[in-house]
Amino acid sequence: MTIPPERLDQIANRFAEIEARMASGQLEGEEFVQASRDYAELEPVAKLALELKAAREEVAGLEDMLSDPEMKDMAQEELEALNARIPDLEQQLAIAMLPRDSADAKPAML
Repeated sequence: MTIPPERLDQIANRFAEIEARMASGQLEGEEFVQASRDYAELEPVAKLALELKAAREEVAGLEDMLSDPEMKDMAQEELEALNARIPDLEQQLAIAMLPRDSADAKPAML
């Protein structure tokens, strides 16, 4: 499963928007509570999205280094490690992006 770069950008932009709204100091009461919930829900997804985006960018840089004879061996090793890690990151992100169950927001009685 490949998550398109546009989707990663959407996640990052939405997270930055929520962060900016909270930092503005203009939210009060229920608006602030809702923004805090949105932030808490989106934060782990945004971190994974940024990590995946950085890994993809690093792969592109390492592929450019393959043409340099002095850097080829090192770049090849790092490229193999990243190519093995990217599918795992994509899977983690796909799971994190799944919609939450409506019962998750309700208080539980133990």
